[in-house]
Amino acid sequence: MPPSLAITRLLNNLFGPVVAAVMQHLGLHPASTAPINNTFALEFLVAFGLIVFFLVVRFTLSVENPNPAQQLAEMIHEFVGSQAEQVIGHGYERFQPFVTCVLLFILLNNLFGLFAGFPGMNTPTAQPEVPLGIAVLTFLYYNYHGVRTQGAISYLKHFAGPVWWMAWLLFPVEIISHLARMMSLTIRLYANMLASDLLTLICFSMMPVIAPTVFLGLHAGVAVIQAYVFMLLSMIYLGMAVAHEQIN
Repeated sequence: MPPSLAITRLLNNLFGPVVAAVMQHLGLHPASTAPINNTFALEFLVAFGLIVFFLVVRFTLSVENPNPAQQLAEMIHEFVGSQAEQVIGHGYERFQPFVTCVLLFILLNNLFGLFAGFPGMNTPTAQPEVPLGIAVLTFLYYNYHGVRTQGAISYLKHFAGPVWWMAWLLFPVEIISHLARMMSLTIRLYANMLASDLLTLICFSMMPVIAPTVFLGLHAGVAVIQAYVFMLLSMIYLGMAVAHEQIN
């Protein structure tokens, strides 16, 4: 078991007993009195950091003298907005906060792999439950907006295909295809980050001076690409789910 990080120990001291009690109430039995692991602690750190960042930007907005945090937020907003406009199309603005949070949350979690040489540090997205959680949330989000936009009956009709007498075959195929999207999103992110982590650790153990610099750069590139791909696929699924609204 990897050593606990300081943030992990702090969270366990503050919330460990409560979390353990809740888990036991749900029929889960934590292995110890410290149920919060390093992966969750790092996720919590990213989420807390993003909340603080957006609060700072919100309460220090300035048209005449924007601070560095506001300038960075505007760059992110413009980048995600341009991508969403091309992929989702009309009405993309209401989905931009979600896909922005997906991009930043995954990217920052991916980048923890740059500190793989430190004891206890790992890449949260190299643990399968983390990509799965984000994939399930994305699946629920785009289907919710599909139903909300088109109505439940009209949305489900898309799963039956254009020919009514083929609906009995196409409907289960489409349902399975949509469910497989969660697996696809999960495995793509998890497998790439796990492979990048393993490669970085191997290089650190074999050549601890020069070579790791190259592979850390490679890891950073993989981190950025995988976060972007996840965001892009989320946009594509959203665009397909609300396509009826765009036609009208």
